[in-house]
Amino acid sequence: MLTRTLDAPRSLVWKAWTEKDRLMRWFGPKGVTMPKATLDLRPGGVFHYCMRGPDGKDMWGKWTFREVVAPEKLVVVVSFSDEKGGIARHPFAPDWPLETLSTTTFTESGGKTTMTLHWQALEPTDAELKAFDGGHDSMRMGWGGTMEQLEAYLAANRN
Repeated sequence: MLTRTLDAPRSLVWKAWTEKDRLMRWFGPKGVTMPKATLDLRPGGVFHYCMRGPDGKDMWGKWTFREVVAPEKLVVVVSFSDEKGGIARHPFAPDWPLETLSTTTFTESGGKTTMTLHWQALEPTDAELKAFDGGHDSMRMGWGGTMEQLEAYLAANRN
């Protein structure tokens, strides 16, 4: 679980998480850009995106939305992907689960938004569950950098 309090109203944080042009400006680890993306924000819809690393290599991912409760909650099946939107193995961790389930909630108090992210392996094999459980520290590091990018985006884009 990851919890972060953001210095922005929930309506703005929700937009940052659910509008393609906004997501493309902050989502991903530090040093990564998102040159391509499509977004269909509805249950069964997909956010399919390409992240480009500092080395110029592309990596694809996708979210398949299970629940969209504006502006309170997103439930998403997360996977690595190929350019056509098919599910793919993690490029650096072959035992990583093919799919994970992410539940993100947003609550507001005093003009600030607390975002809580729960993440679990979805129907993992024993090897995938072991890889997922063993990857929590690296996930926290990656998400830490991503949250810093979100914070910088929110500070520079107040509407």
